[in-house]
Amino acid sequence: MTVIRWKRPFGLSVLSLTLALSGPAAAQDATIRIGAVLPVTGKESKIGGAFKAATEYAVKEVNDAGGLDVGGKKLKIELALLDDTSDQSRSAQLVEQLMAQQKVHAVIGGYGSQLVQAQSVVPDRYGIPYVSGGAGATSIYGRSKWVFGVLSPVENLASTQMDFLSDLVAQGKLKKPLKIALVIENTEHGKDFQKGVKDYAKAHPEFSVVLDESFELYAPDFTPLLGRVAAAKADLFMCDAHLEDFISMQRTYTQMGLYHQMLTYGARGADEAGRKGLGAATDYIFASGWWSDLLPYPQVKAFTAKWKAAAGSAPQWYHATAYEAVRALFAAIQKAGSLKPEAIRAALAAIELKDSILPGGVLKFTATGQAVLPFVVTQNKPDGKVDLVWPKAARTGEPVAPLPKG
Repeated sequence: MTVIRWKRPFGLSVLSLTLALSGPAAAQDATIRIGAVLPVTGKESKIGGAFKAATEYAVKEVNDAGGLDVGGKKLKIELALLDDTSDQSRSAQLVEQLMAQQKVHAVIGGYGSQLVQAQSVVPDRYGIPYVSGGAGATSIYGRSKWVFGVLSPVENLASTQMDFLSDLVAQGKLKKPLKIALVIENTEHGKDFQKGVKDYAKAHPEFSVVLDESFELYAPDFTPLLGRVAAAKADLFMCDAHLEDFISMQRTYTQMGLYHQMLTYGARGADEAGRKGLGAATDYIFASGWWSDLLPYPQVKAFTAKWKAAAGSAPQWYHATAYEAVRALFAAIQKAGSLKPEAIRAALAAIELKDSILPGGVLKFTATGQAVLPFVVTQNKPDGKVDLVWPKAARTGEPVAPLPKG
């Protein structure tokens, strides 16, 4: 057997890339080669590193159980996991490297819609299945039959938040009319959130958008933007931001002494990194997420327990979606009973995981390749507590609205 170790091809950062070969046919029969490209360093590393941990955990779980049954033969998973350093052009190049040179059977996509957008043009060139656990922008999907994603559309995330706010109006906790200051990152992710909020407001006259602004990713200073937010005198502050920008913006928001009756950063707010970094400044922020460990499903409780045992900490939503992306791919390979790309792709298109840990409990892909699942809404409470506040049937605590002043 010859072991070839690849170091920094094309000058790009490589975490691990090892191929064991004993002739092409034997290698193909011996292992399932899976590639993954994630932002383990750079601006997206906080969540990219978590995606790495969850991806490796999902692979280890299968290998420790003896491998994956493919056509009656147990095959081990060989993972080549590369770091794109949070750079879009590198991200796409690394996916191409995995498909063209390393001849992987499938690729696990990255985290961040802007990075996955760059990656998603590659699978169609090589006819290799690709599954992302970390991109909800709608524009990524439907262009290629080879691209799949487990995150529901960001537009639906926004409309779920609006449903939650409408219910607070119906309960008399918020008084209509309500003016919204809408701030979004200048990405496809942000534009989808913007569309979801504005379309909902158009159809529900109790809401109006009085400020509609965007900002570039990783902005150095949010003071001017938040000054315009303050001047708008809105009742609700609704922002879509990546984790780093959320932390920076909310720190400035607090320092400026701003107040709104309800406050959200889209999917951000319950993140452990944000709550640790900002402390009480995250109290009462509400967020819509693709997962919560508070979901009342036996499979969620089981996943949470085994993750805590393995990692020593509670799983976050990004651990769960990364894990579920890998699990969906492995279920498709097993269903296909083959490592042929078209067989795996067809199995992914038809997959239906009825024990999914994601909201709704069933994971399947639409005709565009994107999953469409319900969202949950959480709200931070003092002393690090987080409650599931939407949907009503799954509540672990009552929502606080309007937010207390001071």
